[in-house]
Amino acid sequence: MDAVQQLAPTIGVESACDVLGLPRASFYRKRPVAGSALPAPPPMVRPTPARALRPDELQAVRAVLNSERFQDCAPAAIHATLLDEGQYLCSTRTMYRVLEEDGATRDRRDQLLHPPYQKPELLATAPNQLWSWDITKLRGPAKWTYFYLYVILDVFSRYVVGWMVAPGESAALAKKLIGETCAKQNIQPDQLGLHADRGSAMRSKPVALLLADLSVTKTHSRPYTSNDNPYSESQFRTLKYRPEFPDRFGCIQDSRAFCQTFFPWYNDEHRHSGIGMMTPAMVHYGQAPLLREKRQMVLAAAYAAHPERFVSRPPTPLQLPKEVWINKPQNSDDDTH
Repeated sequence: MDAVQQLAPTIGVESACDVLGLPRASFYRKRPVAGSALPAPPPMVRPTPARALRPDELQAVRAVLNSERFQDCAPAAIHATLLDEGQYLCSTRTMYRVLEEDGATRDRRDQLLHPPYQKPELLATAPNQLWSWDITKLRGPAKWTYFYLYVILDVFSRYVVGWMVAPGESAALAKKLIGETCAKQNIQPDQLGLHADRGSAMRSKPVALLLADLSVTKTHSRPYTSNDNPYSESQFRTLKYRPEFPDRFGCIQDSRAFCQTFFPWYNDEHRHSGIGMMTPAMVHYGQAPLLREKRQMVLAAAYAAHPERFVSRPPTPLQLPKEVWINKPQNSDDDTH
């Protein structure tokens, strides 16, 4: 056992047992363990392989990797560049090992760092405080042909305050629609916030100048984040899942004719779950509180006539929203509608 312990640090346990004819299991079974009276064997020191790079060679590799020329390059690219120049320092794997020892194995490429986009947190407590607008494609008569539907939606009431079908996506058309809609709704300076995604028309200079002239605050969704504009997305889903919505429109006049039927239905007849099963027009034009009181009177009369039919409590109509958020803050205790 002592002979194995003396040879093991130099040639390894397996070789020492083979030389002395001692089974390795016997050595491991009989060697001293922690807490015993016998001294523990000295730690094994792995010998340096003969093919390992010398310290001066490692220093030269480290200097090349961290040089101004190669500090933003991946090891594979450095290795290939040096080979093209007739120089070989070490393998690509060794370059990675040197970088790992220095804690420098992060992405070394020279890349554009995009600024962090702030999550929009927008609140509406009444109509015409916050609008959301977006553009969706309507398929035309042939493949790869589209008509473009612009829709401006009031976030609080879900009322479509303006829409337009055009043959293309245009900043000038968007500016015209927004200006006409603001005039029709009698929007005053510093009254309205207008939210949209990051499409070219939404971020265009003509639209930005118009909103500045009207004192309308503009906000944008984060890139590739549809949840930042949920109300417009939901409205487009309602549009495209209507039974009469066609797979394709024969011409732009057909698409406009469809929208001229759809949007009056959506505003004046569609009962929306998010606004207490009222229509958007009822909420937008202030009729909802009176109608809710009327519903309460009807339910109270029904309860008075047959209280046994209402087991848990007297019936009440659905609540009307008091506030509507886009990305409600986490520390807010109020209910989200």
